[in-house]
Amino acid sequence: MVEAVQDAGVVVTGAGGGIGAALARRFAAEGARVVVNDLDAGKARAVAEEIGGTAVPGDASGIVEAARDALGGTVDVYCANAGVAFEDGDLGAGLDESSWAASWDVNLMAHVRAAHALLPGWLRRGSGRFVSTVSAAGLLTMIGAPSYSVTKHGAYAFAEWLSLTYRHRGIKVHAICPQGVRTDMLAATGSAGDMVLQPTAIEPAAVADALLKGIAEDRFLILPHPEVADFYQVRAGEPERWLTTMNHIQQKWEATR
Repeated sequence: MVEAVQDAGVVVTGAGGGIGAALARRFAAEGARVVVNDLDAGKARAVAEEIGGTAVPGDASGIVEAARDALGGTVDVYCANAGVAFEDGDLGAGLDESSWAASWDVNLMAHVRAAHALLPGWLRRGSGRFVSTVSAAGLLTMIGAPSYSVTKHGAYAFAEWLSLTYRHRGIKVHAICPQGVRTDMLAATGSAGDMVLQPTAIEPAAVADALLKGIAEDRFLILPHPEVADFYQVRAGEPERWLTTMNHIQQKWEATR
C-alpha cells in the first residue's frame, strides 16, 4: 500500500474508461476516497459504483468545487487525466481549427483551471498533489497529430512549472508520459497509431501501477514505457538525428495511406 494516498481525497477526470478508470480503481484499492469525473455521466457512475466512489460528471474544467464538496471539503490528489486526440495530420491540406481549440481547452487549459482552483487551499495547508496525464507525445512528438503533440508539450511544460514553482511549499507534481495504451483513444488514432503505438501498447492498469510507484518514490516524471527516457535524451542531445528518424517514420506512414 502507498501511504501517501491512503484515505486521501482523490479526483480523477476522464475516468469513465481507459487510463482514468484504471487510476480510479487503483486509488480506491489503495484506500483512497475517489471522485470519478467524465463527460459521460453514465460511464462516470458505473466506475464510481464499481469502486465505491462518487461520480461527479461534467466538463473537467469546472468540477473542482463539486469534487471538493463530494470529498467533504478537501481534495488531496487531483488527476488531470481527461484528454482528446485528433488525427489532423497535414496542415498543408487544411487547418481544422475546431480540433486545435478542443485540444488546447481539454489537454492544457483544463489543467491550468484546475490548478488555479486548487492552489490557494493547497498552499494554505502546505500540501497537495497534482497528477498530469501527459503522454510520451509531450516529451517527444506524434506523427499525424499536431494539435495533440503541441498541447501535450504544453501540458508537460505546465506540470514542470507547477513543480519547480511550488515544490518547496509542499505541492507534489507528477507527469505521466506513456506511449501507446490500449484504450478507445488509441483505437481512434487511426493508421498512425497502428504503426507507431500499437506494437508496444500496454494496458491501462500498467499506467496506474507506474503512477503509484512514482508517488511512493516521490518522482515527477512517470514513464510506463522506460525506453521513452532514451528517446528523450536523443531528442535533446541530437536533434538532427531525432528529426531525421521521425521524418523517416512520417514517410513510411505516408506510403501506407
